[in-house]
Amino acid sequence: MKATRHRAFQPRTTARTPLQTIALARDICLELEDHSCVTKSAVALFGNKLSSDPSAQAARLAEQFIGQNALLFQLLEVSIQRDYDGKDLLLHIESGSAIGAVPLVSPLTAKPDFGLVIQPRFQWAGIGPMLSEMGWLITPTRLRLPLMKRSERRVPPWVLSLMVLARLKALLDRLERRFEFTTEVRSSPKGNVDWTQYATRQMPQGNFLSVPCTFPDLRDDRKLKSAIRFTLEKQRTSLEAQQGHGAFILRLTAYAESLLRKVDTVPSRRPETRDTASWLRRPMRAESFVEGLQAIDWTVEDRGLAGLSDLEGIPWKMPMEQFFEAWVETVMLCVARQIGGNLKSGRKRETVSPISWEPPYLGSQRSLIPDVVLEIDDTTYIVDAKYKRHFEELQQSPWHEQNTNLQESHRADLLQVLAYANLSNTENVVCCLVYPCSEETWASLTKRDRLFHQAEIQSRGRHVRVWLTAVPMGASADTVAGPICAKIRVSQA
Repeated sequence: MKATRHRAFQPRTTARTPLQTIALARDICLELEDHSCVTKSAVALFGNKLSSDPSAQAARLAEQFIGQNALLFQLLEVSIQRDYDGKDLLLHIESGSAIGAVPLVSPLTAKPDFGLVIQPRFQWAGIGPMLSEMGWLITPTRLRLPLMKRSERRVPPWVLSLMVLARLKALLDRLERRFEFTTEVRSSPKGNVDWTQYATRQMPQGNFLSVPCTFPDLRDDRKLKSAIRFTLEKQRTSLEAQQGHGAFILRLTAYAESLLRKVDTVPSRRPETRDTASWLRRPMRAESFVEGLQAIDWTVEDRGLAGLSDLEGIPWKMPMEQFFEAWVETVMLCVARQIGGNLKSGRKRETVSPISWEPPYLGSQRSLIPDVVLEIDDTTYIVDAKYKRHFEELQQSPWHEQNTNLQESHRADLLQVLAYANLSNTENVVCCLVYPCSEETWASLTKRDRLFHQAEIQSRGRHVRVWLTAVPMGASADTVAGPICAKIRVSQA
């Protein structure tokens, strides 16, 4: 019999093959600054050059990509508009006032293989000193999302240290005390007495008042405090190596040392995996407790904030609107210290004015909350901070040349701050809109005496003035407060 010969069939790879496999695109990370817009080609991001119609394929994948990540885009205040120019599908990506980094689900793998990074348009070198002067009121927030495959090397390590220290402080403030079995030699019996040891060791030496006892004692969790001390020492070492970022690092290092003094009674100990697991199994654990354990884990595992490098990173977010409001509050606090007056803060809920609806369940907005209110004699200064580009754009071209979106947004800002004028009982009211700018722009405006734009409104015997101004990102609060104090003194004269 002839041996049967098996023919090896090779897969056909002719150009007429109707089905083409989708080659995985390169690792995609969308990057832009806050309040900016970038345009990306959907074909370059998702298309397959071997496809007979790459634009159609890219359009389907782009629609799937936007739908799968809609909530993540919303989290970082990012909007995406699609536009077809006849050859390619273009994605117009526009950011808002939030910065941070989140993983994005890939339409090719259905896994969080892509990423989105929003950088501050005012660099970290200026934001660091501002955070220090604000007393660390605002810190980046860790998002409960899968780890990104990237960690941002351009985000300085002190930013993560700030997050860790803030969480450890909250953990130490709420650290619960627990009963632990303690063995020690006492002058009187307590709990379980080791009579054998007392009879064989203490009595023969004449130590009749040295009684070895074991008893439950209400103490702090020494093992957890040891882990906290290990974390704080590692963060302090990291901060000491970052002195080149600025003098504010010294204040952050002092902050870490102040926390270390709270745990200096226990030895430093690197926590093990089973330790964290046992701590997480405790009943009635507060959110600050869980977040503190996460901060310890980040430090032990040497994780960084997510961004654009090759290491796994922690998804995070920082709302720059709240950051800028806190900065303006800090500046106005310096103003109040220099010229006097009563300062109220919206962050502390000191400026809340409730709105009463009838019937109550049909109402919309429940209150008006100006950011800062400064009362000096018979004048009330109502300050509203807006983290937008409006002031710089208004310097570049006149009002009638601005686009419709900017005009509508600025008009809404103006109407909002004018609504706050009705909350004051004084005869004179100054409504001030404050926008951010660079130090160079601020210095130039101050030198040319164009830092304040003002208007006046006469209404039923009241004198209402409107100021538009800008404060720089990066200068010291006392320096920024100088021109504002001078303007207030002139208005009071």
